[in-house]
Amino acid sequence: MAISSLSTATLNRRSLSLPHASSLHYLAASLLQSPAPRLTCATRVASSHSNPKILKSNRRSRHSHPLSPYDTDGDARAADSDELQDEEEDNWSSDDEFGDIEISETDRQRLKLKHEALKGQGRTRHIGKNWDLESSSPARNLAKRSRKSVARNVKYTMEKIDGDGDSSTLNSKVKEAESSSKNRFGHLSDELDLDERYFPLLNYLSTFGLKERHFLQMYERHMPSLQINVESAEERLEYLLSIGVKHRDIQKIILRQPQILQYTVENNLKAHVAFLCSLGIPSSRIGQIIAATPSLFSYSVENSLKPTVKYLKDEIGIQEKDISKVVQLSPQILVQRIDNTWKTRLDFLMKELDAPRQSIVKMVTKHPQLLHYSIEDGLLPRINFLRSIGMQNSEILKVLTSLTQVFSLSLEANLKPKYKYLVNELQNEVHSLTKYPTYLSLSLDQRIRPRHRFLVSLKKAPKGPFPLSSFVPTDESFCRQWAGTSLDKYLDFRQRLLLKDLAKKYERQ
Repeated sequence: MAISSLSTATLNRRSLSLPHASSLHYLAASLLQSPAPRLTCATRVASSHSNPKILKSNRRSRHSHPLSPYDTDGDARAADSDELQDEEEDNWSSDDEFGDIEISETDRQRLKLKHEALKGQGRTRHIGKNWDLESSSPARNLAKRSRKSVARNVKYTMEKIDGDGDSSTLNSKVKEAESSSKNRFGHLSDELDLDERYFPLLNYLSTFGLKERHFLQMYERHMPSLQINVESAEERLEYLLSIGVKHRDIQKIILRQPQILQYTVENNLKAHVAFLCSLGIPSSRIGQIIAATPSLFSYSVENSLKPTVKYLKDEIGIQEKDISKVVQLSPQILVQRIDNTWKTRLDFLMKELDAPRQSIVKMVTKHPQLLHYSIEDGLLPRINFLRSIGMQNSEILKVLTSLTQVFSLSLEANLKPKYKYLVNELQNEVHSLTKYPTYLSLSLDQRIRPRHRFLVSLKKAPKGPFPLSSFVPTDESFCRQWAGTSLDKYLDFRQRLLLKDLAKKYERQ
């Protein structure tokens, strides 16, 4: 674990001993780094799932813990020796930020052993607020002897205050900044027994919207993430911003994967981004992929990510050119454990629908989450529903190939109400769904019912079966092509209808 920088208090005492404020400016300026280069390589990240209940629920990790099919910290496959080696390099030997400190071999071994012990504690159990920080005193003593640590703290302090070279003004603002940090994080320091030297890191992370409760959460999930120097955190987060991660997404990323603050840019972040680019993912979409699946960085590219892609191509049958699309639709698929039941689902659908493998692979390409749906609770009930309303296997296959998201829709709250409205109100045959399967993906309350009733109110509804094609265009096109009226008039009608329906539901309760 990289040695953290000196406390703000220590910085202030040392900095005030300098003869002139300009000396501080000189030290700070000497440490400024050039911005990280932007990517040269350029996803559309769709929402993962609308009905989690139909996902396979009995998936377990190699340690027999339940696994969510979504991106979670519990999914990590970092138990592989190569992955542990990657993390070791990230957190210890690969970071040269203390390369100029003269450390004896004895101290080096003691620090390394302490790092390994803390890493194990942070991963396997809850860290209480009384965790003994005194055992890290060798690291503190070494840090205090480091000129580089002093200079880095000077840099951070100078960036936070508006010194104009006047010693008295500088001293006043340093004291003011120190007092502000103590007031802001004093309770947190007492709660976690957190040293004041980490206050600059907390200040920096606060600029991304993290608050005291978030720091408590980070401490419980991965305590070492709050014990790094602020410059290392800045370097890593600035790199994420430079490759397209939105500022507003940084908070979510840190809370889901606080370890990201420890991953070095050169040995970890860039390697994983290069891997995404190699799949054909546009650079303009990389940031969305990372925001959706920040735990990606905890997986070995060679031993986890590449084998997953190979399995999708060789065993599932997804074509090379479609891998980028699959990852963009469901980035979580990269960090989910390869499961033989993926093939089981394909075989089930082929047999149940009497369908060629190519058709089922097409479904997976359109809706990769299909690989994780439970057969008993997800796939089979929806196939049986379509059969129950009069569809044959060939028609079901056509609907599902065109709109595989049907597998993610709720039977009671979505599919059944739309079917009833189709036959009772729109006077359509169920076979019309094979021509317009999109009907099943549209909102009954927000689109289907309002457009139907609006045309009825205008006496422009066609006689006989209501045309499902009128539900497909945008609101503007619908008003122009079907209603022959203004968009505002339709939107006003829809709003009044929604309020009326809401009032009826309230009366029934």
